[in-house]
Amino acid sequence: MKLILGLGNPGAEFEKTRHNLGRNCAQYLAKQSELKELKEEKYFFSLLTEGKIGKEKVVVALPQTFMNKSGQAASALVKKYKIKPADVIILHDDSDIELGRVKFSFAKHSAGHKGVESVRRALGTWDFWRIRMGIQKKKRIPAMDLVLKKLSPDEERIAKKIFKHVAEGIKTAFTDGFEKAMSLYNK
Repeated sequence: MKLILGLGNPGAEFEKTRHNLGRNCAQYLAKQSELKELKEEKYFFSLLTEGKIGKEKVVVALPQTFMNKSGQAASALVKKYKIKPADVIILHDDSDIELGRVKFSFAKHSAGHKGVESVRRALGTWDFWRIRMGIQKKKRIPAMDLVLKKLSPDEERIAKKIFKHVAEGIKTAFTDGFEKAMSLYNK
C-alpha cells in the first residue's frame, strides 16, 4: 500500500495559491483515478480516500493542518495503515523550480520547505518519495513573497497540465518502478 500525501493549507482562501499545488494535485489524482470522494477523518488530521491506482492499493490524503504541521497527518496515517516511509509519496510545491516543471525524487532534503520538514520529523527519515512541482516565475521571486500568491488563469492551465503529468508519472511508477518514472517524467 502507498500513501499519497498532498501538501497545502486547508480553507477556501488558500485553494488556488501556489503553496497548494500538492494538495490540488492529490485531489486531481483521486478524481482521475475514480477513487471515492475525499472525506474528513479527524483522527488522521486529513481528508482522505482509499482505493487502487492500477493494481496498487493507495490512500490519498490531504492534511487538514496547516502546511508546517503536515507531519501530524503523515504520522497518524503510516501508523494506521502500517506503511513504510519508502511507500510514502509527498506531492508539494517547490519555489526553487520554475512553474511547469516537475521533479520526482527520493531521500532528498527539504531545501527549507516547512511541510516536507514536518513530514521528515514525523517519519524520522528522509527515505520517502517527493514529487516537487515548480511554482517559481521566470524572474525569480523570494519564496516568502511567492507561495501564497494566487495562480493566474494562464498559470492554472499550466498547473492542470502538471497534474496530468504527475498522475501519469505515478501510474508509471506503480507499474514500472519509480526509477522509470523519474527518467520519463522529470522535466
